[in-house]
Amino acid sequence: MRWTLRLGAYRGIDVYLHATFLLLLGFLAVSYWLASRSFASVFMGVGFFLLLFASVLLHEFGHALTAARYGIKTRDIVLYPIGGVARLERMPEDPRQELVVALAGPAVNVVIALGLLLWLNLAGILEPLRGMDWTRGPLLERLAVVNIFLVLFNLIPAFPMDGGRVLRALLAMRLEYTRATQIAAGIGQALALVFGLVGLFWNPFLLFIAFFVWIGAAQEASLVQMKSALGGIPLRRVMLTDFEVLAADDQLIRAVQLTLAGSQKDFPVVEDGRLVGVLRQDDMLRGLHERGPGSRVVESMQREFQTAVLGEMVETVLQRLGECRCRTLPVLDGRDQLVGMVTMENIGEFMRIEAALRR
Repeated sequence: MRWTLRLGAYRGIDVYLHATFLLLLGFLAVSYWLASRSFASVFMGVGFFLLLFASVLLHEFGHALTAARYGIKTRDIVLYPIGGVARLERMPEDPRQELVVALAGPAVNVVIALGLLLWLNLAGILEPLRGMDWTRGPLLERLAVVNIFLVLFNLIPAFPMDGGRVLRALLAMRLEYTRATQIAAGIGQALALVFGLVGLFWNPFLLFIAFFVWIGAAQEASLVQMKSALGGIPLRRVMLTDFEVLAADDQLIRAVQLTLAGSQKDFPVVEDGRLVGVLRQDDMLRGLHERGPGSRVVESMQREFQTAVLGEMVETVLQRLGECRCRTLPVLDGRDQLVGMVTMENIGEFMRIEAALRR
């Protein structure tokens, strides 16, 4: 992933740190130094911030490991300066399962907070909360308070917070899933307007939260509407059947010529009538830079790639396109013969045409 640093993996789930996180750490270190001229202060301030994000990471693993119980894989977890994101392959279709997965993250923060407060109380070092803020007071007690804040913040009933998914799951137990999503997204956007208005007169940070919530609610509603609109539509109605192919021994300049002559960006590579690879536009550009236009396609193509089968439904293929983070999937028939191509773009075109026909 671009602009990320891989920290490691647990149970097959890769954990990445976004580069902007390091910038924030540097900013905090400089700020603490300028305020106190003390290395101890810098160490404590940055250390508290790292412990906070360790709690965020455990929160995301709460979602991921709970989803794994229902057979749902997590592609990775990415830590950003504003929080973490566990990228599940999909959300559970059963509202009860979605409710459990959504609550698993905040439940981890509840356990952390209660565990820390209990230990501090047993050790006799628990101090009154009223004399403490994010920068003053015992480090572990502050960490407990921040975990409580994370629970309350994440349970705001608005996408993309966990509370939005909890609300949608509860509504979906009574309503159709798309309708439940629309209601939950509408409530989230109404809250975003409230946050925005309050932020104008009280705390500008709420404006950022308002924007975050508004965009998240719109994206979630759009995604579910798309899945609903594509439900039950066979792939053969959507796939491209007029496309160009390359041979493994073709020179890259051939791919350049086809790209400039039309709108196709990715090309299936066929050898002896059999699909052996896919040359994506990024692969072509990299090959031109590293090996030149006279190099062979086989030197730059992807040998491991996903495909779609002619009898599949568009909804499942759309999910696979999102999972593989690729623009194009070759479509094969029952004899493994290349019969078409499907892309995000032509699925979008199909949906726009269908919407126009309905109107």
